[in-house]
Amino acid sequence: MRFEELLTLIGDEPVFSSSLLDVIGVSQRQARLQLVRWVTAGKLIRLRRSLYALNHPFRRIEPHPFLLANRIRKASYVSLQSALSYYSMIPEYVPIVTSVTTGRPEEVRTGLGIYAFRHMRKPLFGGFLSVTVAPGQSSFLATPEKALLDLIYLSPGGDQAAYIDGLRLQNETALSTQALTEAAGLFGSPKIDRAVEGILARMAAERERDL
Repeated sequence: MRFEELLTLIGDEPVFSSSLLDVIGVSQRQARLQLVRWVTAGKLIRLRRSLYALNHPFRRIEPHPFLLANRIRKASYVSLQSALSYYSMIPEYVPIVTSVTTGRPEEVRTGLGIYAFRHMRKPLFGGFLSVTVAPGQSSFLATPEKALLDLIYLSPGGDQAAYIDGLRLQNETALSTQALTEAAGLFGSPKIDRAVEGILARMAAERERDL
């Protein structure tokens, strides 16, 4: 198989699986050897086993980091600081894309960025939507409320006022009081209940200052 044939086969897909080569009858052994050659030649970037992206200058579409996170680890959604930054709720630039998964935690380093996956118990795996993050690209992304509570839940001392103050939350109008309360109910955690009580008090005080 020639590289030009692969480019035609991929088209505008930002990421592809090696199983795509099954469509044209390439054996698994042949596909594995050819993909290794193309990675070595710098034509492809290996994201993880069986998952690849075209390298510059061959790719037509730049894959969004959130799309890559979803593809690198199935049954995951982008959350924590990555989602809060996306919603302009924290001022810092976030260099690592952090997601939540019910599987084991891990950090995946690729030629297209670093992707961290934090473990969350299955009953707490929720509160996310499919969001269009770039033209033709969508990702499972936590709501602002769930992203904030995921971060608090997974951070030691996350319910303390000093920790929440340290987040330097901004654009708090993006938070819905009802959605925050409903998301807290999903956790059933005294830690989260304490945090939400403090956050709601902050939001109420902010509204009073704006009057």
